[in-house]
Amino acid sequence: MAEPVATLRLSSILSGLSYALDLTEGHPQGHASRSCLIGMRIARELGLTDREQSDLFYALLLKDAGCSSNSARVFQLFGGDDQPAKRAVWLRDWRKLREQIAYVLDYVEPEGQLFERVRRFAVLAAKGPASRRWLFEVRCDRGAEIARTLGFSQPTADAIRSMDEHWDGGGYPDGKRRHDIPLLARIIGLAQVAEIFASEQGPARAVAVAQQRRGSWFDPTVVDAFAAIAGDASVWNACAAPNLDETVAAVEPEDEAIAADEARLDDIAEAFAWVIDAKSPYTYHHSERVADYSVGIARALGLAPIAVTRLRRAALLHDIGKLSVPNRILDKAGPLTPREWETIKLHPYYTYQILERVPIFGELAFDASAHHERLDGRGYFRNLGAEQLTPAARILTVADQLDALSAERPYRAKLPIGRVVEILRAERGRGLWGDAVDAAERLIE
Repeated sequence: MAEPVATLRLSSILSGLSYALDLTEGHPQGHASRSCLIGMRIARELGLTDREQSDLFYALLLKDAGCSSNSARVFQLFGGDDQPAKRAVWLRDWRKLREQIAYVLDYVEPEGQLFERVRRFAVLAAKGPASRRWLFEVRCDRGAEIARTLGFSQPTADAIRSMDEHWDGGGYPDGKRRHDIPLLARIIGLAQVAEIFASEQGPARAVAVAQQRRGSWFDPTVVDAFAAIAGDASVWNACAAPNLDETVAAVEPEDEAIAADEARLDDIAEAFAWVIDAKSPYTYHHSERVADYSVGIARALGLAPIAVTRLRRAALLHDIGKLSVPNRILDKAGPLTPREWETIKLHPYYTYQILERVPIFGELAFDASAHHERLDGRGYFRNLGAEQLTPAARILTVADQLDALSAERPYRAKLPIGRVVEILRAERGRGLWGDAVDAAERLIE
């Protein structure tokens, strides 16, 4: 039986969902959680109050909440897969010309023809720093907006907004310097870079990079605090803990813990729907529309209110696994290659993997991940048949197809509503649940 919502900590929900943000940024799963552990140890070393630590704690878990909002633009500028290009920003000191050139050579249209690579080089050179600033600004603005929408404090939102500023003024989006940058943002900036280098090359390398960027990227005081705690094996043992979510929950200041009530669960589902739909311009508000269609169909079919609530959350989160798909594939105007199609077919698998680990949302994982299954067993990713699909999963499949057919896609214009109805009717009783198709048709009339 699921744990009562009132006893759940919000931190356990966000820690699990942060794995979706890791996928979007090209990080190994657990990056945000490990960054949180490192950042909180730095905060204690610096003597932050419990209130400040709580603000920092949630800023660390939500630091990448705006990450999907620049994915399409990264693909447009660089070509190739957006996730590796985004992660590599932290691996190189991109403020140095030599490092900029190396980055561009590695990540601009890596598998493209010479002409296309040269064209993209020219575009990047012409856009220059203004383009870099925009990429950081849209990401940080969106992340801060999500934090505020979820009811977190202004210091938490400000920390997310300024986490990519640099101590010497060379960061983004505003070029803030020194103590004009909120302390919590300075801690996040170091913690995320330290986690990346520690995971790839070990703690000693993380300390060395922090020292190299001391006084340029990072506040010297924060670097010194990190160096002081980096020699403690318990820091890295915590980062390697098998149950990372529980380890993260344990570092939240006890007196500042926030409960995850029903209203907050709805807010979280809506906020992550924004993250999901921001990944591609072709999915803008898709998850919200699918949720609206699902609720309308469910009510028409007489589902109980609690079932409708759960279905709505599943619909809002059904495409969370799509954050793993590169925009090179999501936004492709032509037909997909077999390999690209296999990547697309894996996104419901990732939806299941992400939601299954999250308290309360774990009970939605099966239905949310079944939105491409069919009654005849020819769907994906499990090839389930009618007898294995719940009413919620069947409704969600119809709602998802209804919106997908009604919206513009990179490979076709949106279809007239009459044509949408024809397609749904043709699949009635074969791939799609007839009762849900009938309810959907009445709904769109």
